[in-house]
Amino acid sequence: FETAASILRTFARFVDQGMLPNRFPDVGQQPEYNTIDATLWYFEALRAYVSATEDSSLLRELLPLLHEIIGWHVHGTRYNIHVDPADGLLYGGDEGAQLTWMDVKIGDWVVTPRAGKAVEINALWYHALRCMDSFSMLIGEMPRYAELAAQVRASFARFWNPELGCCFDVIDGRDGDDASIRPNQIMAVSLAHSPLDSEQQRAVVDICSRLLLTSHGLRSLSPDDSCYSGHFGGNARQRDSVYHQGTVWGWLIGPFVEAHLRVYGDRELARSLLEPLLCHMGEFSLGTISEVFDGDPPFRPGGCFAQAWSVAEVLRAWSLIEGR
Repeated sequence: FETAASILRTFARFVDQGMLPNRFPDVGQQPEYNTIDATLWYFEALRAYVSATEDSSLLRELLPLLHEIIGWHVHGTRYNIHVDPADGLLYGGDEGAQLTWMDVKIGDWVVTPRAGKAVEINALWYHALRCMDSFSMLIGEMPRYAELAAQVRASFARFWNPELGCCFDVIDGRDGDDASIRPNQIMAVSLAHSPLDSEQQRAVVDICSRLLLTSHGLRSLSPDDSCYSGHFGGNARQRDSVYHQGTVWGWLIGPFVEAHLRVYGDRELARSLLEPLLCHMGEFSLGTISEVFDGDPPFRPGGCFAQAWSVAEVLRAWSLIEGR
């Protein structure tokens, strides 16, 4: 817990214009702030820490900074990141910028341009607002964000695609709404505060189960999509071009297991979803988990052979299943 608190304090020192950096370069260089989701995940990290420790002192220390972060997002910060006053949803993206975790850029080519209102970003935005009111009440302050959170939840209905029975990946983008079936929507189910109703949550889990779930994580794009690629390989450009176009990411098993548990409550089935990754720990690189896998069987591993977020999400999912 002391290590966790130290990490949270360290990252807080680098907040600039309401944003956390996504990369810390070598000594003497400036951090890079081209990310929209890292800052929003910080709220979840603090929520998880407080839930485990009940450490209100750290919460009291960080809360003024968190209010400042919310303010920057509401009024606007880098890369056109701002709240749309018409619906309360968070917009982000400039020409040539890649701001979400699907962040590959090859020269001037942004492979998965997701400028607009991305589904997981707005799920995280709603979650952050709800967390802020919980944080305030825990230390005896009056909540400030209930009205904005209610607006975001109501507006989140715009993400629902009734034709496919799942969420749009991005709405209000440069080319309209993006109906690509990607795993980003699973965050709208897995987070502690979900903007979806129970039927929609089940539908998202079901479509991800049917089209994205593999033995080693979730595909980054449905195999039914014309842009899908089931093989991660070749030279650097070839690999980067398919990084988020069907390649399986091991870390996504964490939010999927959490979402599945929320919807179905089947711990044995959830545990079985982790077993192939646990076996993988003794097959490819001893005691650790790869970054990515092919989208097609037999799901050959690739990318980094030891990836921290793959390991962390399997551990987190295992703890959830075991009720810790």
